[in-house]
Amino acid sequence: MTHLDFTDLPDLASRELGGSVVAANDELYAERENLILPTPPTHDPADFGPRGKRYDGWETRRRRVRGNDWAIVRLGAAGIVHGVIVDTVHFRGNYPPEVSVESTSVEGYPSVEELLGCSWEPIVLRSPAKGDAVNAYPVADSRRWTHVRLSIYPDGGVARLRVHGEVVPDPRFLTGTIDLAALENGGALVACSDAFYSATSNLIRPGPARRMADGWETARRRDDGNDYATFRLVGAGQVTQVEVDTSYFVGNAPGCVRLSVVDPPPYSGAGWELLPRTRVQPDTRHRFLVSDPRPATYVRLDVYPDGGLARLRLRGELTEGARDELRRRWWEALPEHHRRVIADQAS
Repeated sequence: MTHLDFTDLPDLASRELGGSVVAANDELYAERENLILPTPPTHDPADFGPRGKRYDGWETRRRRVRGNDWAIVRLGAAGIVHGVIVDTVHFRGNYPPEVSVESTSVEGYPSVEELLGCSWEPIVLRSPAKGDAVNAYPVADSRRWTHVRLSIYPDGGVARLRVHGEVVPDPRFLTGTIDLAALENGGALVACSDAFYSATSNLIRPGPARRMADGWETARRRDDGNDYATFRLVGAGQVTQVEVDTSYFVGNAPGCVRLSVVDPPPYSGAGWELLPRTRVQPDTRHRFLVSDPRPATYVRLDVYPDGGLARLRLRGELTEGARDELRRRWWEALPEHHRRVIADQAS
């Protein structure tokens, strides 16, 4: 997968997905937490504080001893990493000339001290980095990781860290009624007609939208068609409840929505309706019961004719076959040392 491909995948480290920069060996000039902010980095040349120039990123002091600086990120959603972005935008004379990225996989919620004692494996070998640039590093590794460590050589500043990949959920938490479309559970956007104002994948992000930009908004249509988005569910499951949220969309919500089950790519046709074409109101959370729940894997959302939505929730239960497949994929993607920990706990 090339750097042009992997950036289309979710950022597993993003604060929006629940990521956290849990530790850094130094952050004298700029806080480590800035690394995973979802917004683009900003810059004010006149902004100085008591420690010097303020940067929208993570910046360490100039090293006067041997070694290098590092920051550890707990991924918001554990998964298979396909590529990393080390963004040094606005760092021109203070960027690190080389970087590397290491990963580990652990059970539960380890302390910083426990993480420091973990075995870390490289997914991006020590590589050159440019200043004031978006440095892209494809990753060829099929294992599932829970944490990454950004190492910079020897010191300097990084604006943002993006860790793009596929969510591989822990199947032990996918029992009972769950959101079958949720990104954090392994749901994914696979197609959409338009995302002019904001990303369609926002619809399946965790938590409520806090402003209009947190949702999906299309351009205004000037023809007789309508906009749509298609999602792959976590696995085959029976959707029993639907939530269509138009919060913050006051003058630009769609007039109606429709949800239908579709075939896998290339989507040869619709199977059946989860929700027939239904009128929706602006700035409102709408909840609907599905009258005839049947197993579905791909669901298409149609909005008429265009507009914006804050969130889409498709709640239901996985089929037993889907749970078995998720357990197999999760187990095979675990690094060997993590499998041993789980096996020891079960014995």
